[in-house]
Parts: sequence; C-alpha cells; structure tokens
Amino acid sequence: MDDKADDQGEIILDVIGQRCPLPVLRARKRLLRLDPGALLRVFASDPVARIDMPHFCAEAGHELVETRDRGTWIEFLIRRGEQVDDPEDIASKPVRDLQP
Repeated sequence: MDDKADDQGEIILDVIGQRCPLPVLRARKRLLRLDPGALLRVFASDPVARIDMPHFCAEAGHELVETRDRGTWIEFLIRRGEQVDDPEDIASKPVRDLQP
C-alpha cells in the first residue's frame, strides 16, 4: 500500500492488488486522519470497489467527487466529510458510555 501527498495537496492511497474489503477499509482509516474537506485519491483494482467505495462515501458522510475507470484499475477522488466521527474511536467517547 502506498500513501503519499501529491503536488496538489491531495493524499494518494494506492490499494491496487488488494481485495474487498481492504480498499474501503484503508480509505476509511486514511480519511479519518485527514481534516474535513481534504482530498483523498484512491487507486484500486478490485472490481467490487466500483460498488463499495460510492456506498461507503454515502454512508460515512464523505463526498465522492469523481470516479475514473483506468482500464485495469479505478481511480476515486474523495473529499472528507465535515461531520464524520469514527464510531470505533474509544478516546472520543465519554467515560460513562464505555462502561458495560
């Protein structure tokens, strides 16, 4: 997996060769570390990502700016949503919510 910034300030996430559900899980993890409004460009080769990535963005509150078919892989440009929280981020929950 390759994760780097390009000249335009976008973060590039290369998950080519990884199969479902890894492309979406890696994109989710990377988006949670970005500021709201930041752009993530994802390169994926799993055909299922064509269905999963738009669904993930809609459910998680991110904007899927564009999708490009590049032949053997797919390119997604995602803008991080403004009101996105990680439901598994235990550090963000009040202590009273953590007790059984």
